[in-house]
Amino acid sequence: MPADTYPGCACLHGLMTDLAALRPLLDDATERLLGTVDALDDTAFADPSALPGWSRGHVVAHLILNAEGLAAALTGVARDVAVPMYASGEARNADIDELAPHPPAELRARLRAASRGFAGALSLVPPESWSTEIARVPGDTNTFLASDVLGMRLRETEIHHVDLAAGYDHDAWSSAFGIHLIEAMHDKVARRDPSTMPVGFTARATDVDRSWDFGQGPTVSGSVTDLGWWLSGRGGEDRLAVDAGELPQIADW
Repeated sequence: MPADTYPGCACLHGLMTDLAALRPLLDDATERLLGTVDALDDTAFADPSALPGWSRGHVVAHLILNAEGLAAALTGVARDVAVPMYASGEARNADIDELAPHPPAELRARLRAASRGFAGALSLVPPESWSTEIARVPGDTNTFLASDVLGMRLRETEIHHVDLAAGYDHDAWSSAFGIHLIEAMHDKVARRDPSTMPVGFTARATDVDRSWDFGQGPTVSGSVTDLGWWLSGRGGEDRLAVDAGELPQIADW
């Protein structure tokens, strides 16, 4: 397929450049995550995470199964076989609950193996297949592109690393990741039905001098990582400023 006819993107070269820019961010984020999980005391896996109802073991289990599911889907793309991420939404949740209490040594090893497997699956996808649609579960019409997967895994890794509540905070995020996260949320909002949108706003990152329009409304200002954290639904309102009225409510990511 000629580069200038690549669907959904200005050109294949531009897409590959974007993916190449995200790959080192994911590699670095993965190494930081693995370091945190390796350093956890075995007893800490059963302690609560920052996510309601989930232990740290649940967060690690989710990160394992997410990597394995995305890797399987990408391997299917490379082989021209449709493979959804999960067998079903119910199976996804049950698998997390089942895996979470496994021995910490097993969770650490499986997270490392799943991370390697995901990296390997990325390398299998030929350039002309990045526009392939992937379903989260069988029959799901709300699909995503294979080219979305690297960014999806990066966001899962960075956000859930903070959710572990094990000493890693969103302040450690790079500006590059903050920009990526805000743009991903902006793209998500742009695909929504306008009638379902909450009050609009403009997000203004004071440290990188950039703004993103989320609709008509006030301007919310802060660092790019504080804005990204807030847009993920994790809070952090006290570190942001709004020029009129109250901060809009952001749903959990």
